[in-house]
Amino acid sequence: MIIQKTREEIELMRESALIVSKTLGMIAREIKPGVTTLYLDKLAETFIRDHGAEPSFLGLYGFPNSLCMSPNAQVVHGIPNNRALEHGDVISVDCGAYKNGFHGDHAYSFEIGEVAPEVKKLLQVTKESLYVGIREFKIGNRVEDVGNAIQKYTESHGYGVVRELVGHGLGKKMHEDPEMPNYGKRGRGKLFVEGMVVAIEPMINMGTKNIKQLKDGWTILTADGKPSAHFEHDVAIINGKPELLSTFKYVYEALGIESNEEEEFKNIFD
Repeated sequence: MIIQKTREEIELMRESALIVSKTLGMIAREIKPGVTTLYLDKLAETFIRDHGAEPSFLGLYGFPNSLCMSPNAQVVHGIPNNRALEHGDVISVDCGAYKNGFHGDHAYSFEIGEVAPEVKKLLQVTKESLYVGIREFKIGNRVEDVGNAIQKYTESHGYGVVRELVGHGLGKKMHEDPEMPNYGKRGRGKLFVEGMVVAIEPMINMGTKNIKQLKDGWTILTADGKPSAHFEHDVAIINGKPELLSTFKYVYEALGIESNEEEEFKNIFD
């Protein structure tokens, strides 16, 4: 069942989402060769708690940490550890924060040092596909309209779209209806309604769409060992159109990137 949110509830969700956005911005300033993912995880937990929230992922379904950190061929759900990041790595950092009864949940894939051009392109196309999908999240459309747009865009570049893992509704629970796949056929799935809030999150592989899971029960890898990219935003339907609750603004400030990609989904960042 889709749980529609009131304007007041959406503003509370925006607050949770922005805590995640600011956490990712803090991580952007700290992430570099030689740093371990476990160190970054501890920084994130402290940062989230210092902002009056709780880490959404810590203990969720038994997950042991506050961040999912998935480098290179890891797609998602990587467990932070003592391995130091190296030049040329790419890593998805997925973060959640719970405040005022609502969750925020979004992700950014970072380059560590200088990455290979083909990997840089994978990240660029995956992030572009996120906004391609968000444009379809509006009144009159259905769930698979979003997935179809993401699938067509990324497959046109020769990439594999993960099938087993999907985006999701978001609210008082981390995972609500509907599931938001990154593939599909136009005109299928649940109809979008005013006040919906979802996490849209393309998970795109350089090679095959197929994946496998490590024995730790969490970490998802590409089946062919090629890199994967992952970007995620929290989005609400307000006045029939998609509006971002999360932002990469703080990541871009930390990395010195100028971008107007979020302008069409204007929201109140501060």
